[in-house]
Amino acid sequence: MFLNRVLLYGNLTRDPELKALPSGGNVATFGLATNRTYKDKNGQKQEASEFHNIVAFGRVAEIIAQYAKKGRPLFIEGRLQTRTWDDRESGKKQYRTEIVAENFQFGSDGGRGGSGNGGSVRTLNEENGPSASSGQAADIQYPDEEINPEDIPF
Repeated sequence: MFLNRVLLYGNLTRDPELKALPSGGNVATFGLATNRTYKDKNGQKQEASEFHNIVAFGRVAEIIAQYAKKGRPLFIEGRLQTRTWDDRESGKKQYRTEIVAENFQFGSDGGRGGSGNGGSVRTLNEENGPSASSGQAADIQYPDEEINPEDIPF
């Protein structure tokens, strides 16, 4: 058995860009930054950042493009995919490895205000549709502006 599974939790490096495919579906592309801390050979604490290219399709793409903004934390579950194409100008073969997001969760905004969702987290999986994960009602932080029920995607 083979496994191609990626789990990432990081901050968006740019606003998602939503485009329509010729087939009529939607695709969103964005970047996600993750970091790790470690000790070097001298015992000094070091931090290294990684930047990931993310692509999402369909309803997942629509929701991420609508609600996720640069700097917001996001949990992504998906798979690795490498695309290849021939560069028209140089004639060389080009490669791009990206994560295809199949499921996601909005992360907490850390009390910065804005569009964070506090302790309640909504997830979306293309196969199963939206579902609420466990969270206590007392932890919910409601936005200051009025919410139109027709704007809620789930």
